[in-house]
Amino acid sequence: MAKDKKSKNVKYDFCSPTAAAAIVIGLPIFMNVLYLACNDISGCPAPALLSPRSLTWSALKAQIPWPDEGLRGFSSWSATAAVLGYYLVSLVLHRVLPATEVRGTKLRKSGKTLLYRFNAFSSTMVQLIPCAIGTYLYGADFVLWRYITDNYLQLLTAHLLLSFAISIAVYWGSFSVVPGNPQLRELAHGGHTGNVVYDFFIGRELNPRWTLPLGIGEVDLKTWLGMRPGLTGWVLLNCAFMAQQYRNYGFLSDSILAVAGVQGYYVLEGQWAEGGILGMMDFASDGLGFMLTFGDMVWVPFLYSTQCRYLAMYPVHMGPLGVTGVLLTFGVGVYIFRASNAEKIAFRKDPEVPRFKGATYIQTKRGTRLLTSGWWGMARHINYFGDWLQSLPFSLPTGLAGFVMLPAGSVAAAEATGAAGAKMMLDGRVLVPGDVAVWGMLVTYFYSAWFALLLVHRERRDDRACAEKYGDDWVEYKKQVPWRILPGVY
Repeated sequence: MAKDKKSKNVKYDFCSPTAAAAIVIGLPIFMNVLYLACNDISGCPAPALLSPRSLTWSALKAQIPWPDEGLRGFSSWSATAAVLGYYLVSLVLHRVLPATEVRGTKLRKSGKTLLYRFNAFSSTMVQLIPCAIGTYLYGADFVLWRYITDNYLQLLTAHLLLSFAISIAVYWGSFSVVPGNPQLRELAHGGHTGNVVYDFFIGRELNPRWTLPLGIGEVDLKTWLGMRPGLTGWVLLNCAFMAQQYRNYGFLSDSILAVAGVQGYYVLEGQWAEGGILGMMDFASDGLGFMLTFGDMVWVPFLYSTQCRYLAMYPVHMGPLGVTGVLLTFGVGVYIFRASNAEKIAFRKDPEVPRFKGATYIQTKRGTRLLTSGWWGMARHINYFGDWLQSLPFSLPTGLAGFVMLPAGSVAAAEATGAAGAKMMLDGRVLVPGDVAVWGMLVTYFYSAWFALLLVHRERRDDRACAEKYGDDWVEYKKQVPWRILPGVY
């Protein structure tokens, strides 16, 4: 296996090797903590967590869904087989369903393009239709929905293990890339620093492709993982949590319908316009490593569905005004994101069309033009603001989150039924805001806060890449368009 040449002056594009190691180790732990700390046994968060000085393992263990078998209970052969079967179905649908074939962007080394096969939207529809039929026949007791909620921890573990397995496989396979190969395999710029941990994290090979048996054939792993099993799984998890809320309370709250609705649109609209991923930084320049693999397979479905998981336990009623506000915020975010990107694409395609008459721009030495009017005169990444704004309604319906679970029949439960914000499940258990009120927002609003930081970090990375690409022209562009993402703020 060929080794990378190490350099004392390596510039790490994403983070340091130490930070990369912390992420690789810490994120799987964090995903388990998120599930255990926000639960339907004691509350969200578990009340014992609010007293860290007196916290003991025995007290915490009694308040979280810790398996009776200990660590062995975190996984099961059944859940692992189910996850492998789910991914196999996704691969088969990728191959057998009609697809749109699109050429990607030019590769850095060869200047040639790869052919991509896109049919994520139809693939998801084929999977959701049987689920809809099963729900129609069996309601909230449809076997798939119960299996998901009853085996959530084991399904999470299976996804974690599979993401590590794929990350290790693509890292090992990247050492077989040789210059001038006929398969157009390339190493990602900045992905072969010589530091094993960092390269494993960021991804060495730009577009790893595997030829799989069972008639599946060649699969581009990065685009398949980015647009298929994780996104579709996100929708399936949300559906399972809606069924769980109905089993718990006998109704579906407007909040869970709003969250599932906007998130479902976000997924399906993205899969419908699947080809747009080819111009994104993640796909155009980053390799496939642990960062993208874990993000696609674990982070997206299990973190992004956290709000529906919370609302399945503690329903929130927003009312017509609340629902309108959430949908309006989402709509404005979608409009800004789509309109700004459409303007950029149209300008790149033909800047001489009538709609750009009077538009201002910088003619770069590379021969391209940088638009300095319209959306792109407001901020250098106004689309990122739209992207974040359309994600905010994912969290808003959870309100001032936080609840304590009281057992059925207890005196405290009986007294709490008349308290403000109390919720009674069909089995008699009562949920009240209690001492953990608002603390649950650390769970339900984490996604929105993290996404904002991600977009800021991504903008910084893009700024460095553009500075290298355009040189003095980028300096002039920044003078004319000083705001990074949100005019007047950042």
